[in-house]
Amino acid sequence: MGVAQTEDHGTAASPGGPRLRALLTALALRPGDVVTSATLIDEVWPGDDDPPQDAPAALQALVGRLRRTVGKEAVASAPGGYRLVATRDDVDLYVFERLVRRGTTALGHGDAAGAARHLDEALALWRGPALADLPGHAAGPDALHLEATRARIEAGLRLGDAHDAVPRLRELITAHPYDETLHALLIGALRATGRDADALAAYENVRRTLAEGLGTDPGPRLRALHAELLGARGAEHAPAGERRGNIRPRLTTFVGREPELAALRDEVRRARLVTLTGPGGSGKTRLAEEAAAGLDQAWLVELAPLDRPEAVPGAVVNALGLRETVLLTGDRPTVQDDPVALLVEYCAPRNQLLVLDNCEHVIGAAARLAETLLTRCPGLTVLATSREPLGVPGESVRPVEPLAPDQARRLFAARASAARPDADTVLRDEEAVAEICRRLDGLPLAIELAAARLRLLTPREIADRLDDRFRLLTSGSRTVLPRQQTLRAVVDWSWDLLDEAERTMLRELSVFAGGWDLAAAEAVGTGPAAELVGALVDKSLVVADLAVEGAEMRYRLLETIHEYAEERAAEVPGLRAAAERAHRAWARALAEEADPQLRSARQLPYVSRLETEHDNIRAALERSLTAGDEEEAASLALAMGWFWWLRNYRHEGVGWLDRVLRLGAALDAGRPRPEADGLDRGDPAADHVGALLAVREGDPPHPLHSLRMRVRMMHILLTFETTPRDGLLDERVRRYVRRVRDHFAAGGPEAARVPGLIWPLTAFFVDDQGDVRGAMDASVANCRVHGDEWDIAASLMFRAHAVVDLSGTPSGFDEDLAEARVLSRRVGDRLVEAQVCSAFGEAAMARGHYGEARAEFTEALRLAEEVGAFAEAPFLIARLAEIAYREGDHATALGVLDEAGAAADRYGVVDSQAFVLMLRAGLAVVEEDYARARALWEAAHEKCLRGTPPPQFLAMLGLVDALVTVGESGPREALPLLADTVRAAVEERCADLVLATLVDSAAGLSSDLGEHARAVRLLGAGGHWRGDRPRPMPDRAHAERAEAAALNALGGERYAAELAAGAALAPRDVVAELEAAGRPAPRTPTRR
Repeated sequence: MGVAQTEDHGTAASPGGPRLRALLTALALRPGDVVTSATLIDEVWPGDDDPPQDAPAALQALVGRLRRTVGKEAVASAPGGYRLVATRDDVDLYVFERLVRRGTTALGHGDAAGAARHLDEALALWRGPALADLPGHAAGPDALHLEATRARIEAGLRLGDAHDAVPRLRELITAHPYDETLHALLIGALRATGRDADALAAYENVRRTLAEGLGTDPGPRLRALHAELLGARGAEHAPAGERRGNIRPRLTTFVGREPELAALRDEVRRARLVTLTGPGGSGKTRLAEEAAAGLDQAWLVELAPLDRPEAVPGAVVNALGLRETVLLTGDRPTVQDDPVALLVEYCAPRNQLLVLDNCEHVIGAAARLAETLLTRCPGLTVLATSREPLGVPGESVRPVEPLAPDQARRLFAARASAARPDADTVLRDEEAVAEICRRLDGLPLAIELAAARLRLLTPREIADRLDDRFRLLTSGSRTVLPRQQTLRAVVDWSWDLLDEAERTMLRELSVFAGGWDLAAAEAVGTGPAAELVGALVDKSLVVADLAVEGAEMRYRLLETIHEYAEERAAEVPGLRAAAERAHRAWARALAEEADPQLRSARQLPYVSRLETEHDNIRAALERSLTAGDEEEAASLALAMGWFWWLRNYRHEGVGWLDRVLRLGAALDAGRPRPEADGLDRGDPAADHVGALLAVREGDPPHPLHSLRMRVRMMHILLTFETTPRDGLLDERVRRYVRRVRDHFAAGGPEAARVPGLIWPLTAFFVDDQGDVRGAMDASVANCRVHGDEWDIAASLMFRAHAVVDLSGTPSGFDEDLAEARVLSRRVGDRLVEAQVCSAFGEAAMARGHYGEARAEFTEALRLAEEVGAFAEAPFLIARLAEIAYREGDHATALGVLDEAGAAADRYGVVDSQAFVLMLRAGLAVVEEDYARARALWEAAHEKCLRGTPPPQFLAMLGLVDALVTVGESGPREALPLLADTVRAAVEERCADLVLATLVDSAAGLSSDLGEHARAVRLLGAGGHWRGDRPRPMPDRAHAERAEAAALNALGGERYAAELAAGAALAPRDVVAELEAAGRPAPRTPTRR
């Protein structure tokens, strides 16, 4: 693939000189495997290049140099040799091989566009001679490169790129004169460009080359091409009386579908019956005509005008222009002869392509005629278009998919240019054009009808009116059949071909949003779902999406068909309402089945299932709320709550749960049928907070009281994860949260299950921490009695986090985490496992065990990403950056912070965005770039105002503010800021380690001001809070300088006394000490 290179985060680099590159190449050829030292010596010093006298030592030195280049962990030592810590996916050569296999396989299956895509990707990896640093291994890759090049050219020819292929093929043939495949491709390319004479000359050239150079004749492929060329030249001189076909030139350009057209032409050459299927307006007829255009003896038979199946053979006779005709206008058709026999007689000796267009309404007759002609006319090929397959043996069915977005936009632009002269101006609204094409499902006819509306409307006006598309899109060509002049007529044609059971099923399926599987259709439909859905798929009214490995087949309606089916459902009294009730029941059952599995080893398929069905569940929730069914809406929303939290749909979950609670309040206030769009938040009848606070002790409980309280707790959890803290601290909210908490604090099974078991954490939500440790102990005890292993593990983890985050000496922390780890691994919930790993990582960081912390956070990140807990990832990545920062590796820290920031931005996690910005600001302080540090701090502070940062984070943010101020204005200006930060941290009961970090920094500032006794007292307080845990790298140097300066200024005895006095200070005394230090010194009056 050229000279060996390494790549780090997208940046390529050379590992060094030729021997270093040869060593890397030799290892990379066997990724993950041990390569013996003898083999490496032979390959690094090959042939006549004698190895050094002490070859093993020279190899060891070379490995050391390579490790310094690619990272010491990248090359592992092993008994007898070395191993590159990599997989085949990390080595371009093996990636190239895989892509080439995919490309050639796709080509073999007729997917020229897919083949081109894979082969382009493969060939883009090629930067020069294969294995330039180990040329002895190059033969295999060189041969594969030639194979890939040949296959890419062949794919291009199938896609219509013949002109560009000719010069490239001539160049390759010069290098490989005996490669018959290349010669065959050149002949095919010349023929495709209409240069038959040159193609014959090319054949003569290869025949002569093979005879003179190898003494052989051309192979079968070349000989077959030669025969085809001779046959084509003979056809040019056929009698003038023989008609060549009836495919007429079209008046509009053919836009898009170039890959499909090339694949179809190839398919028509290989198969004798090809049927294009797809919904009305998908472009089947136009694609068939384009495939047939330019072919000799290609005949189009338009079956759409026929009103009876027995007229099909006569229509073919007419299209072929035979004298015998069938009169279709009378009540009884009259024939002068048997039309089928006449067709067989005429077609049997000829090579012809018969295009049977619009077969769906005469499908049986069309199928019988096609089978008869194909079995008795060996030179005949049939290309049919239909909304369902013909069902004839040997039929090759090619669904005509909607246009890809870029193709749809091209078609809209082309038709817009015909509709109005200033099309370029209106097409500047690219967003509206894209919306039109998307909402019209990429259907060419619908897009053309929409473009015609540009005579009166702008693209935005068209897009805004697509909810009423059947009235909007009515101005088709006057020269086409009536059923193709309006969008409604197109769909009506398909509807009219359905039987009543199929129509009922289509109406019922319109309740789904975002697709369904067969089990869902069985739950909602009233007929035999498998049979009816299959029939609707065959008739191109339902789209069947190919299932990925291990997944169920899914089905969906195009938006146009969905809107039409909804209209038809409204025609039958009660049908829509019954289908919606069944859909709501199905969605609830699915969510309630999935909810407990989300906290088990089986969580991944259930996460995927709920993600897939999320649109359906949203629709069911909306309908339950609109119907005023509080119990159903609450049960469904509650079952989805953990999923919303896990997958970072927290804002959306708050919205749904809020609407459920407002519905309950409205029903209690005598509003049994709330508005479909929900009650206004300002409506007193919807004040669910006030409704709960108004309940007096002793009042009889509401029948749904327990369900409502669980909904309230889930709502509280998601609200405090998503709402800025300042907006949640009014006394009314505090009283509401306490009321909900007290319900679960009483214990019992409800308090040992999600969401009830989070009740102790509500103390942090409303700054009412009180006896948090006691609440956590009670929760753990309750879960041990009433909960399962997941509940116990979660309560232990909550307690461990609470203990480490609060002031005082943590006790039981390690024991809680150890038990939580055992239980979480047994249960198999990756999220809880990740959170346990994260807690272990926090503990390891606090103790200065950074390697251990890195391993824990890395594992936590892997588990969180595996389960799709994307909101957790940015923080974990940032923690890895913080470890590098604490170790003093600022370059690595900045690189990892870039990754963390990108993840936080991608997933919209505001608190993580703030954390990343704060760490960047801290690094800028270390680098003494105070202007940049201030800008980053301001950005972090702004994010904090929009997020829900914990007190510990706010304390660290205050510390960075003070440190930036030191660089801007000096320590005297910074110390009052730090005093305020320490006071707030003490009031918030921040962890001792946080307080220690703050007062250590304050000690450094006091020392800088020459206040050495105060600095030592602060160091004593910080040391007491820190215990045996070491200071991290960035803080250590400043504190050590303060210690040395104070010892020098005070002497050992005074130093020790002040240190002891500081260690005895209570937190409030430290705050007082700092506030005194922060006061400006009294000014001495000036004499006049």
